[in-house]
Amino acid sequence: MRLIFFLATCSLAAELPIPDDVIVSRDVPFASITHDKLGMDIVRPRAPGNHPGVVLIHGGGFSGGNRQSYLPLAIRLAQNGYVAATVSYRLTPHYQFPLPLHDVKSAVRFLRANAGKYHLDPAHMGAIGTSAGATWAQFLAVSRNVPSLEGKGPHLDQSSSVDCAVSFYGRSDLRRSYEGSRNAAEAVPPLVGGDRQHALDAHLRASPLNWINPDSAPILAIHGTRDQNVPYEQSLFLIERLKSVGVDAELETIAEGAHGFKGADEEHYCPKQHLLSPRI
Repeated sequence: MRLIFFLATCSLAAELPIPDDVIVSRDVPFASITHDKLGMDIVRPRAPGNHPGVVLIHGGGFSGGNRQSYLPLAIRLAQNGYVAATVSYRLTPHYQFPLPLHDVKSAVRFLRANAGKYHLDPAHMGAIGTSAGATWAQFLAVSRNVPSLEGKGPHLDQSSSVDCAVSFYGRSDLRRSYEGSRNAAEAVPPLVGGDRQHALDAHLRASPLNWINPDSAPILAIHGTRDQNVPYEQSLFLIERLKSVGVDAELETIAEGAHGFKGADEEHYCPKQHLLSPRI
C-alpha cells in the first residue's frame, strides 16, 4: 500500500475550528512516567471504516514545544482519511535519550492496541516530525525490530514499527550536527549527557543515521538550504545512507528555506500544499 500524506507547512501555524467531518479525542493518556502521564490528541474521520494511522511528533529543540501545535495538520490528515495522533514525549534537560524515543514508540504501540476503538488500521502506520520531532520520526523508521530501543512502556506485545516517515528539517547525525548550527551546542548535549568531546558514544547512539539498515522504512526528508539550526546536510546524510542500503528515500530541497519555513518561506511554500508519498 502507498501511504499518501497531505502536508501543508502552513497548517502548523494556526489553530483551526473542528470541522464536522472529524472526531477529536483530547488528552488521551498512553504511558505513565514518574509523577505524571504522557498524552496524545487523536483526530479521526467521522466516516466509517478503518483508516491508516499517522503519529505527529512536535519539535522544540528536544527541550520544548507541545503536541497542540500539530492539531491543524491532524485535522487535515483526518479529513483526508487518516487517524492522526499528536503525541507528547519527555523533554530535556530532565530526561535524556533514549527516553523520548521510548515515549513515541509507546504511542505507536498504544494506537495499535486500541485500533478498534479509534477505527485505525494497525497494518498501516506512518510518522511525521518537525525538527527535534523529525529525529524521533526518523528513529521510528530506522529502528523497526530493534528490541533494545523499545523501552519498558505498555503494550509491548504490539509493534512500534511504522511503514514510512516524513522528516521536516530533522537532525540525523548528532556527531556532525554542530557545524553550521547556531543552537546545537545548547540543544544536543542535554539530550545525550555531555558535549561531543566527552560523550561521543552517546552522540553516535542517539543518531538515527547509525541505526539505518535494510529493514528501515522509507523516509521523505524536507529541508531548507539556509537552515541555521539544523544544517541541510543532516537530511543529505540521512537520505544517502538509506539509499546505500537499498531503502527507498527522497529529499525535497527547499531552496533558500530557513528553519521552520517562517516569514517569506512560509508565504512561498504554504500555498503549494504538497501531496507527498514515500514509496512503500
